[in-house]
Amino acid sequence: FLMPLNKVNTCAYILGYLLMSYLFYMVNEQNDTEPIILEGKCLVVCDSTPSSEPAGNALGMSVRSGSGRVAFSASRQTNHEPTDMSNRTMIIYFDNILVNVGTHFDQESSIFLAPRRGVYSFNFHVVKAYNRQTIQVSLMVNGWPMISAFAGDQDVTREAATNAGLVIMEKGDKAYLRLERGNLMGGWKYSTFSGFLVFPL
Repeated sequence: FLMPLNKVNTCAYILGYLLMSYLFYMVNEQNDTEPIILEGKCLVVCDSTPSSEPAGNALGMSVRSGSGRVAFSASRQTNHEPTDMSNRTMIIYFDNILVNVGTHFDQESSIFLAPRRGVYSFNFHVVKAYNRQTIQVSLMVNGWPMISAFAGDQDVTREAATNAGLVIMEKGDKAYLRLERGNLMGGWKYSTFSGFLVFPL
């Protein structure tokens, strides 16, 4: 059975048009940068022409998290004297909130509560109040010291103890600063405590 030539050309034209339409649709779908939503959580976005990623990203991929906005920073406006502390855990309280995105840092207790499992970055900078003494501070996670810092030059009054690190935290874990020894200077907001979620796990 042979089809007339003009009908063959018509069928070929229709098939070609349908194929081009399908390819155009697939390309547009692939370049769509809207996040994939599953149960209210943003998963992974693949963008062949990312505008917010640094140059040189060969894969052209960006990852966004719907619950990734977690950050806090606090300072202390008055000195922190051990004799004035009413708690035996020696928690350093911060009375001035600079940033608290997600409101996971509680000012009253000065404890950060991890909203989800992930890698968190913390840093602190504290200044001792007097010379002839040593100040030592620890970043505590669930009651365990993770990183510490000290300043012990006996001839320097305004010496700083500072440190920073990454910590894997589970949802509900608590992080805070503990004054191990010495007197903390808080005037003029010299002493600070900050942290943020680097990425979820």
